[in-house]
Amino acid sequence: MPRNCPVHSSRLTEVMHLIVVRLWILLAGLLFTSAALAASESVNKTLRIAYVEFPPITYQAENGQAEGSFIEITRKVAREAGFEAEFLYLPVSRAYLYLTNGKIDAWPGVTNIPALDGEVLESWASPLPVQLSAWYLEQTPPVDHFDRLLGKTVIVIGGYTYGGLLSWLESEGSIRVTEAPNHRSALDMLKRGRGDYLLDYRQPVIDTLEMPADSMIRESEVRSRNLAWLFSLANPRAALLRDAFDDAYIRLAEKGDVPPLRKLNEGFVVPGFPEQYR
Repeated sequence: MPRNCPVHSSRLTEVMHLIVVRLWILLAGLLFTSAALAASESVNKTLRIAYVEFPPITYQAENGQAEGSFIEITRKVAREAGFEAEFLYLPVSRAYLYLTNGKIDAWPGVTNIPALDGEVLESWASPLPVQLSAWYLEQTPPVDHFDRLLGKTVIVIGGYTYGGLLSWLESEGSIRVTEAPNHRSALDMLKRGRGDYLLDYRQPVIDTLEMPADSMIRESEVRSRNLAWLFSLANPRAALLRDAFDDAYIRLAEKGDVPPLRKLNEGFVVPGFPEQYR
């Protein structure tokens, strides 16, 4: 058939049209795939991080944003590791639950929590220590042995589990446990004689004490622990996330942008402290 035949020209036009259509389909597919990969990458780079009311270490500011010394460190480390931190404000018990079921990826909190044993991976890096203290009035004996709490009324903060210690206190028949809604209320209850001792972490109490109104309050160290990042084992990337955070922290510490690397240790424990919660 001659090349300038109308039939041949029509067939050629159809073939060219088909080629163009297929190229457009291929291009659209590539664009869609690239967009999907970018979206997936964006999701994978967003970390859902829980935080609890634990001023001045972690707390919710008046504007609803996550604040505190550990929050600022977490933001720096997440950014250095290539992640975007999405903070979720939760009660402590809900943070434990969400770590277990994978609704959150990580929590900047205390290490060695019995309820989370086998549920989380803890970072090797520990930016800060945290100290649990017994607070009391000046005429009350110091807590030089945990047995001092036997037969006494102990004030605790609502929502705190004290790393599982609260369960032990409540099950100990000779100890009466009374709950305060916050640190200020707990100190006021102690001053009014509604408890013999207050179990509370040092940093929040120091941040709450008012001088000279609280000058009669004394402190005994009960237990010191490490703060770290706890990564949910429900997330298949838990080990990768922990390594990324540890490596990022080391780089930032070398530049002086975060506190120096700390050597993890058991820390101080007052004699008589329940063995299973050490």
